[in-house]
Amino acid sequence: MNAHAPTVSYETLLSPVTVGPRTLRNRVWMLAHATLLVKDHLFTDSHVAYYVERAKGGVAAITMEAMAVHPTTQPYKGKAFAFDERMVEQYRKIAGPVQAEGSLLLMQPWHRGRQTNSVANGLPVWSPSAIPCAVYREMPHVMTAKDIDDIVKGYRLSARYAKEGGLDGVEVAGLAHGYLIQQFLSPAINNRTDAFGGSVENRLRIVEEILAATREEVGADMIVGIRMNGDDGHEGGLRPDDWADIAARLEATGMVDYFSVSQGTYINRMLIYPTSPEIHGFQLPATAKIADAVTVPVIGGGRIVTHAEAEGFLAEGKCEIVGLARQLIADPAWVRKAETAAEPIRPCVGANWCMSSIFAQAPIACIHNPAAGAETELSDTLLEVADVPRRVAVVGGGPAGLRAALTAARRGHEVTLFEARSRLGGQVRLWAEADSRRELVEIVDWMIDRLAETSATVRLDTRIGAAELREMGFDAVVVASGAVGLKHGWTPLRPGRWIDGSAVPGADQPHVYSYIELLETRPRLPDSVVVFDALGGRQGAVVAEYCSRVGAAVTFATQLGQASPDLAASRDWGKVHKMLRTLGVRFVPDVELAAIGATTATLRDVYTGEATDVPAGAVVMMVGAAAADEVFHALDADRGSLSLHLVGDAMSPRRVNDAIREAEIAARAI
Repeated sequence: MNAHAPTVSYETLLSPVTVGPRTLRNRVWMLAHATLLVKDHLFTDSHVAYYVERAKGGVAAITMEAMAVHPTTQPYKGKAFAFDERMVEQYRKIAGPVQAEGSLLLMQPWHRGRQTNSVANGLPVWSPSAIPCAVYREMPHVMTAKDIDDIVKGYRLSARYAKEGGLDGVEVAGLAHGYLIQQFLSPAINNRTDAFGGSVENRLRIVEEILAATREEVGADMIVGIRMNGDDGHEGGLRPDDWADIAARLEATGMVDYFSVSQGTYINRMLIYPTSPEIHGFQLPATAKIADAVTVPVIGGGRIVTHAEAEGFLAEGKCEIVGLARQLIADPAWVRKAETAAEPIRPCVGANWCMSSIFAQAPIACIHNPAAGAETELSDTLLEVADVPRRVAVVGGGPAGLRAALTAARRGHEVTLFEARSRLGGQVRLWAEADSRRELVEIVDWMIDRLAETSATVRLDTRIGAAELREMGFDAVVVASGAVGLKHGWTPLRPGRWIDGSAVPGADQPHVYSYIELLETRPRLPDSVVVFDALGGRQGAVVAEYCSRVGAAVTFATQLGQASPDLAASRDWGKVHKMLRTLGVRFVPDVELAAIGATTATLRDVYTGEATDVPAGAVVMMVGAAAADEVFHALDADRGSLSLHLVGDAMSPRRVNDAIREAEIAARAI
């Protein structure tokens, strides 16, 4: 049975709760998070559809993504401006359909303070003191009394337009994650000597002025909440007892209907949105201190994934409402599934592809929910049964093949999936061999379980060819046969060597592996291993971890300036490097692989040409992969009326989300 399938009733989770002047139909709140679906400061149809999908899924309340209260906070072009009167019509556009589904809708006014830069808007960043952010490192402008007044005015206008736009409430933001208001509150950042610095009362002054302005604008009929930290988690910052005291002081103003609690700042962003592995509900011990200190409802979050987890945390009194973001990106119908027990949830696996997508200035996405951010195209509610059922072959049982087979079967096609290996799951199952990536296996396990509920036929240990597929008379073929890891040893710095078919001297020895080969065969490793990574993604980190945990001393070599730099997008670069260094992994950047001997590897500095030998009883290469597309090209040479599709790594070796999305689109086209 799927581990996420509901087996009990969720009495507390599904019970109503009063928040200020409104009643929530259950205790699930969708937390604010960036979508990049807003364009030119205005809502798009995709933005509206994103929230409506979660409202249909049963969430009780939705806080939309943070919106700027002042022009000085614009991390990218087009960010929604909450202080712009045009937002009134924008709110009306989204409030109607969301509220029609039974969900409350709130907006979140916010300012990033020093945690941004001036690139997008050409304006200096603002902060209470001249201390730069650890990530952006831009020296901020020290805010004047007039600047503070302007910020308060921005919050006031934001509240006014929220009311005029028909929203249900305002969640005052900036007290969490190290943003502007939290910068005023933090003794580690605020060194002012005026009325907004020094004592707790002075540091709270800006919050109280914002709350007073907000409540004055929205009146008693709308909800006013606060998004705040429960723990800054860094030296000199505010800790749980401090935040509990702040919450009690703010509740005493009589202007706050709820607190939504998170953790962390840009000094330690893995406290905000940690990747796997992380204890589910890790933020709740600190949140519980705030819940004990106040009488209004408290929203708690922190990698809550399953219904049972949520029910348990509520029953323990850690919070009164559970806040979800990434889990609702993965499965917008999470609440409905708790109500009906009709289908197990699609779990958030903590891959943080949602963060990586935003980092690339692309719309919100999920590693295994292809409809996330594309609800107007790929929502499950838009999946249509085929007019004419067809016989469909899917070649390959990795994430692309599983998604293609599942969607095609759900559309009523007669599907046969052929997998050459004895197990389904492809490379995802291989990555899950590393302790830090074990949750990834739930991507393929969820699809395997859902596929078993259809009439699709799965044939394992079956390597199928083009001639056999033709003989079997399929109407459509989806080729999702994956890729084969390369081990020639060349980096992209030497493209000509990729063409001439040569390899780094010694690369043909039996103790040299591609990363796919290593994880698939899991050979007994010697005492020393060189992991050579030319890609810069997660592959090198996963292989280095795996080799270290089985007892090898690992040298992680790369021609890049640092190991696995692409992990900056998922925000866990520091977390992964800490783990690898703790395991004893040695990093050697700025080198190419020059030669491989029986017990050593020669590394050459890419700038000076200086060569150094390092111990290497085995060498594992991440230099790319070759698409296993032979079946596709053989069929394509004489396609005729065959509906033929090439997806995933067989199209071009990339990422899991690419494979799943392409497969979904292909299956809908049959």
